[in-house]
Amino acid sequence: MTKTLHRTFVFLATAMCASLPFGELFSGRCYGQEIADQWGHWRGPSGNGTSTTAKPPKEFSQTKGLKWRVPIAGQGSGSPVIWDQKVWVSSAVPTGSGNEFEFRLYCMDRQTGKTLWEQVAVRSKPHEGTHETNGFASASTCTDGAMVYASFGSRGVFAYTLDGKLVWSRDFGDMQIRNGFGEGSSPTIAGDLLIVPWDHEGPSMLFAVDKKTGQTVWETKRDEPTCWATPLIASDSQGTMQVIMNGQRAARGYDLKTGKELWRCGGQTQRPCATAVAQDGVAYVASGFRGSYIGAFDLAGRGDLASSKSLVWSLSKDTPDVASPLLTGGRLFYYKEKTGLLTCVEAKTGKTLYSASRVPGVSRTYASAVAANGCVYLTDRGGSIVVIEDSGTLKVLSSNDVGEGVDATPALVGRELFVRGEKHLFCFSDAN
Repeated sequence: MTKTLHRTFVFLATAMCASLPFGELFSGRCYGQEIADQWGHWRGPSGNGTSTTAKPPKEFSQTKGLKWRVPIAGQGSGSPVIWDQKVWVSSAVPTGSGNEFEFRLYCMDRQTGKTLWEQVAVRSKPHEGTHETNGFASASTCTDGAMVYASFGSRGVFAYTLDGKLVWSRDFGDMQIRNGFGEGSSPTIAGDLLIVPWDHEGPSMLFAVDKKTGQTVWETKRDEPTCWATPLIASDSQGTMQVIMNGQRAARGYDLKTGKELWRCGGQTQRPCATAVAQDGVAYVASGFRGSYIGAFDLAGRGDLASSKSLVWSLSKDTPDVASPLLTGGRLFYYKEKTGLLTCVEAKTGKTLYSASRVPGVSRTYASAVAANGCVYLTDRGGSIVVIEDSGTLKVLSSNDVGEGVDATPALVGRELFVRGEKHLFCFSDAN
């Protein structure tokens, strides 16, 4: 397909499917393989951490399969996003003037890593500190192939054309984050909307803004303290599109059109970070700090689901803390932040296939697991990326090292693996 025909296809598909949310847009249900080939969100085309079309390398290193490596100024743990031949990543770069930073969005050429453009969204001195392992640019960007959206939390949300022209920006105020741990939730595209989470120690909110203008379409108050999770868009069995959010007091589902709360279920633990995953009308929400909980929720349920049949199953052992669960092949994979111990369960039943298992090379984890082409990629904070078989049996296929720390979730597109490290953005390829 020529570039011109491809752009025409994407434009027509966007026009036909503009009302579909993020997970539906990129699942291939409407667009087919063309859109499934993209990675426009840090959790991938489906929102579950998977690609159905990518065939990235299973073995790679600083010398093997390295297509390119480019330095990224400053600090950030937001994941790269890819659309066609462009790659975006954000960073907070010290200006040298006190505690001031330039909050930047970079656009790179997918084939070479060359910077096509960069924009300084804002120069600002953060109003509060952050955790020693966190920076000031932890949220991931997202794109729908028409615009790209960069969130710097309390510094604002910024919408650009794919060529780097600022279309709009919004300042939602200053967050007050628990224990000064710093911010990290990312926005999510949902059809014509951009969903912006705003959980903190002050008045917590969930915003839906028009993605073309930045104007508020609805806003919903949330009875929640700080939460670092990102919204997930999913459909129940009746076709109602929902925004699924984690929370310390309860996991919740909201009507995408109105922001009205549809259901809730308590049981989550302190300071939740993990983003939900969903499939076939069931959402899976987990947390694992000072406690353990993961629940499977039938999205057709309404009200308090705690004692209802809409709570399909739940577990209270070895659940994920920082990293989000991966949903692939009818299985959930998740690991513990401080130990890297990996658990795999059946998504439909919660049956444990293996639990709290040691994976050599994985000991501390911030990045979420991702999967493609029968493989699951597990990332250690030290820069080790271990590839295991996407199955109910723990089988290590390879152990790889990028040579520097990695906190950002990798992206899997085509025959390539994109990894955002502490100092560089890497592209590993299996094209040869």
